[in-house]
Amino acid sequence: MKIDLIDTGFFLADGGAMFGAIPKTAWQRRYPSNEQNGCVLAMRTALITTDDGRIVLVDNGAGDKHLKQLSYYRFFDLIDLGEALKERGVLPEQVTDMVLTHLHFDHCGYTTRKEANSEQLTLSFPNATHWVSRRQWENCHQPTPLEKDSYFVENIQAVADAGKLRLVAEDVSLSPDISLRLYDGHTPGQIVPYIRTPEQTVVFAGDVIPLAASVSPDWISAYDTFPVTSYHEKLRLLEEAARDKQSIIYCHDAYTHSSRVKKINDFYKPEG
Repeated sequence: MKIDLIDTGFFLADGGAMFGAIPKTAWQRRYPSNEQNGCVLAMRTALITTDDGRIVLVDNGAGDKHLKQLSYYRFFDLIDLGEALKERGVLPEQVTDMVLTHLHFDHCGYTTRKEANSEQLTLSFPNATHWVSRRQWENCHQPTPLEKDSYFVENIQAVADAGKLRLVAEDVSLSPDISLRLYDGHTPGQIVPYIRTPEQTVVFAGDVIPLAASVSPDWISAYDTFPVTSYHEKLRLLEEAARDKQSIIYCHDAYTHSSRVKKINDFYKPEG
């Protein structure tokens, strides 16, 4: 079992949006911002090679199809994930499983690509089974008003058309060492992969806990559509992570890729 983290690029998000009701005087001690309150966020994916020969990707970044429409986020240092995989000895055609934590543009935009000098969409990972929660699939096609600008159906529809979509309605096992669990709050039916290695369990927390600075359960992003649910879901994830010494991958943290967490009385904090 091998886990390789790849940053597909970075963008700027408003600190007030990232930390919701938490005042800047508090959150700026944990996460830096520029003069305009912009926080640098990563778009992190995980490449997992299993003992039984599977090559699994978790999320794939924003891609490049909608950058003009999303110019507000000021993307920079974007990479071609397919080329990054080749540098690691993996061809896109060899990816067996593409796990999408959810279908917001910054997590699934590279799922499909446009052919050169063409509007034709092709699958970036044509042989992969694409794992998406059923509620997230439904939410993508009929989004709430708060999320409608985060979805682009063309990021994912071609997967269903090609028969490569696997909808998840409950917690499932992808392989003997990878389980997919469902969490709500940020958006309905977010998938959180749990990867068991000989040393520890690694949790790709997605936007349940996007930053090390977001570990505190009541530090809820304004992007979360159901903040009270987010609070309880974070507690559910953190309680097990602290008890079992699991390592959490922070998909958006530009400065801390992962850490364990510890519980001190009723508080949680990243270790290290």
